[in-house]
Formats: sequence, C-alpha cells, structure tokens
Amino acid sequence: MAPPRPVMSVIVPVYNEAEEIATIVPAVRDALTTRGGDWEILVVDNASRDATVARLEPFLADPRIRLLRNEGNRGKGYSVRRGMLEATGDLRLMCDADCTPSLASLPAMEALIGPAAVVAGARNAADSQVQRYQPLSRRAASLGFIFLCRRVMGEPLRDVFCGFKLFTGPAAQDVFSRARIDGWAFDAEALALARALGHPVVPCGIVWANRPGSRLSMRRVVIPVLRELIATRARMRSVTPDAPPAAVDELPGTAVLPS
Repeated sequence: MAPPRPVMSVIVPVYNEAEEIATIVPAVRDALTTRGGDWEILVVDNASRDATVARLEPFLADPRIRLLRNEGNRGKGYSVRRGMLEATGDLRLMCDADCTPSLASLPAMEALIGPAAVVAGARNAADSQVQRYQPLSRRAASLGFIFLCRRVMGEPLRDVFCGFKLFTGPAAQDVFSRARIDGWAFDAEALALARALGHPVVPCGIVWANRPGSRLSMRRVVIPVLRELIATRARMRSVTPDAPPAAVDELPGTAVLPS
C-alpha cells in the first residue's frame, strides 16, 4: 500500500482581490483534490476594502477553506507569516492570488521536496513557461531589486519575489516564527532565514502569466526595501538553528508596504 500523501496547506494572501478570489480559490481546491490526500486552504485578508471577503464567503462552507482577517493593513509579509504559522500541513505553499496558472507546476515542486526543504518558484528559469511577460519597465525594476538582494544579502536565486513557494512544515515553522519583515522584502528574509537554519533552498521553473495593472509602485518601495534588506542582513548574524526565535517586541518594527 502506498504511503498517504503529505497534508498540503495553501496560504493565499489577499488585498483587494475581488476580481481574482473567485478564480484562485476553486482553482487551488481543484488542484488539491486532483493531487489527493488531506488539504486546507487559508486565505489571509489584509483588510481589503473591496468585495474580496464577500466573494470568498460561498467557498467557506467547506471547512477545509478558512479565512483569516487582519484587523488593519499589516503588509503582505505579515499575512504570509500569519498563514504559515496557522497552517497545519506537512507541506505549506505560498500562493499569490494571481498564481492560478502556476498550480500546474505544483507536482514538479513537490517532487523536489526531500533534498530541499524550500522550493522557490522561478519565472525566469530555463524550464519556466511564461504565458504573458511583464512590461519591460517592470522587468527592469525587478532586475534592480534582484541586484539589491545579491549585493546586500548575497542571495543566489534569480527570482526572489515570485509568489509561489513551497515549504516543508518544519521549515515553515522555523522560518516564519523568526521572520519579522511585514513589507515587500519578506521573501528575501524568508529565503535567508531558511538557509541560515539549515533548510536547503532550490529554485523550480514554473508556469506563470503576468497580471496587468499591478498596484505596486517601485518608486515608493525601493527605499523601504533597501532598509529592510540591510536590517535583515544584520540580524542574520545572530540566527542559528539552536537560537530560539526572538520575541516580536524585542525587534524594531519594519516598514509596512502594500501587498
């Protein structure tokens, strides 16, 4: 008899995703049903001001689909951290609301778990399948952020900020119980923490399509991101597998950026 499939938790951080929520949640549900085994979906709403929650409500009749609501806009990093620590799965997937096409890549990512504890979706890998590219201006800005991550953090991955990442349960617990970045640089912090704590990280090319009309302003976030990266680099010096997570109030706050 084959061993049971590991329990899969999918964390979907959302902010004003009324247009996407009724697409991503059933897509995740159907992908998990096809995969087999037990699963749960945690939608973490970052104080949306539109109809996101109302359009999600019909799906909440399934007890495996849960809603966590932040009291205020705490930033995407906070939402992902909250979902990862509330999740109970042996595997825990961060899945942005616009990552419906990427669900086709979940089996390939899961196949890398074992040697790796964190599999980072990569939109620019040789085996990625990009159905619709970002505008040139956005790609140029993304390259600039990757350059910052390499210079400040020594980050080796070519795609740090992809919103499709798979963690083992122990890696997620170790990483997100220590993570403190609430804003846009939380991905870089999570990857750095994983390595510092002894959890191997590997990239995996994914299916992906750019969503037009991004709300992210590169001009607004570049300085806060740089500050967060510098603060994270300093903190990494004290992070070891044997060191317990620091209490939240022992650490300085970080910039809260829109998701």
